Amino acid sequence: MTDSWVNETLYAAWGQRFRVLRELARVRSEFQDIMVFESETHGRVMLLDGVVQITEADEFVYQEMLTHVPLLAHGAARRVLIIGAGDGGVLRRVLQHGTVERAVMVEIDGEVIRLAKEHLPGIAGDAWSDPRAEVIVGDGIDYVRQAPAASFDVVIVDSTDPIGVGEALFTDEFYANCARLLSARGLVVNQCGVPFMQADELRETSLRRRKSFPDVFAYVAAVPTYVGGFMTLGWAAKDTALRQVEAAEIRRRAAAAGILGATRYWTPEIHVGAFNLPPYIAEQLPD
Repeated sequence: MTDSWVNETLYAAWGQRFRVLRELARVRSEFQDIMVFESETHGRVMLLDGVVQITEADEFVYQEMLTHVPLLAHGAARRVLIIGAGDGGVLRRVLQHGTVERAVMVEIDGEVIRLAKEHLPGIAGDAWSDPRAEVIVGDGIDYVRQAPAASFDVVIVDSTDPIGVGEALFTDEFYANCARLLSARGLVVNQCGVPFMQADELRETSLRRRKSFPDVFAYVAAVPTYVGGFMTLGWAAKDTALRQVEAAEIRRRAAAAGILGATRYWTPEIHVGAFNLPPYIAEQLPD
């Protein structure tokens, strides 16, 4: 039994650690430090700048909620833009929807994609070769700045926290460009941190999204390796009705899209319930 451990560095005074069975990759890319290792408890794990991004054991929670909730709330999304998500898990879930005709993924760090393909192939499955997918190694900020108006129905932002390479994905300009490139009933979702430890992230980004979208809210998912309780996923929609859809209709849409029964965390009832926020989280949202 190895006695090698990896300590996550997200917080200075609190964290988690993993026993390492085998180190698979350690790379310094143009943008960040990337590490992939085989853990004893969570399968393979990818860290960016010392912070856990994904584990094989619980990736389904985050990926399903980040993807299925916006697509099924919209109900007729044909064109989806993914920013980040270099492991391919969001792309895979988007393409599970038979209703999706085009999925564009823009990841700034090609090394993340390369290492995910090599060491975490089960995360994306066959998504990389799906004819509906267009994978771009490039700057998501530039992409949304140049994308034509009303060219997408849903934008999914799967980024690191708003420091370093992820910082520009949380700005007024970025959300304004998202609003412009989205169709009339379009919406954008993005990770907003664990509010027990990162309340300012949800609060500040919600205020920024409010400048460009009439309906700004959040929903939650319990991801074990995102320590601190609920992870919040930020929600910004042009149509306030999108987060009011009842579970029966969500179920019908999921069946039509081909994902009903194919999930391990998401259900129609969890979809609806995820918007019922505990007060300590709801109080971070703008009135």
